[in-house]
Amino acid sequence: MISVIIPNYNYGRFLGDAIQSVLDQTLQPIEIIIVDDGSTDNSVEIVKSFGTKVKLIQQKNGGVGKARNTGARFSTGNLLAFLDADDIWFPHKLEKQVELFQAQPELDYVSCGMREFDLEGKAIREYIPATKQWQTEGILLFTESIVASGSAIIVKRKAFEKIGGFDDQRDLHPSEDWDFARRISEVCAIGAVADILVNYRIHGNNGHLQISRFARSMTLAFEKAFNETNESHQNVKTQSYGNLHKVLAGSYFNAGQYQQFIKHSLRSLTMTPKNISYFARFPYRRLKRIFS
Repeated sequence: MISVIIPNYNYGRFLGDAIQSVLDQTLQPIEIIIVDDGSTDNSVEIVKSFGTKVKLIQQKNGGVGKARNTGARFSTGNLLAFLDADDIWFPHKLEKQVELFQAQPELDYVSCGMREFDLEGKAIREYIPATKQWQTEGILLFTESIVASGSAIIVKRKAFEKIGGFDDQRDLHPSEDWDFARRISEVCAIGAVADILVNYRIHGNNGHLQISRFARSMTLAFEKAFNETNESHQNVKTQSYGNLHKVLAGSYFNAGQYQQFIKHSLRSLTMTPKNISYFARFPYRRLKRIFS
């Protein structure tokens, strides 16, 4: 009993591919709900071209978290699967994740591997999540190998409702997926399928590629986390922030923003000195980039 929810805002050029990838699933959902979040392009026409195979809900623009929550509210399945309108599922995605739910019925949230690809269809990189059950402390420290993208997860309705769905405050975008995984890990069991089952499209407007926005949203997500999380996790707060700055430093380095890279590197090392081995490799990477 799977409900698939696709939030969409002005991704008409990609939306048809996303919907078709759901229709091509080896395990079919009971419904496909597209929540159009105030699009001004041809998105609505694309949805209507699929006829009765999909259900369309339209609302004023409120952000991806609010659109997902709207879809969940109007859905009927006991499993909720989310797919961003610019991504694509592999045909066995739902089947393999449901198999894990059946094998480990204590799980309430199942993720999977993900591959980034560009507009020409070329694979860029792959992300394989840890298959052991994810723990809150590992998520806070970034030591758990997780794929928290909304397009990768299936969650039981009871767990979704238990934590109140996605946090839909706009300032949290694009970190609402990490926040959702962290909050669910506090009260539910999380697992993952190691197979690559999602194609994540890189097109320049992805939220995580807007690094300054990503930095602000993750800082907000961390403030939330250490205000809400179990007291036993407070002892990793400093190290967690140090690792967050390590992640941000790496993002700025890859974007060629070296002043920001240095700034966040120093913050990381101040909070988590053992990250020195990570940063020691960057001069080599810089030289390699220059001469390659």
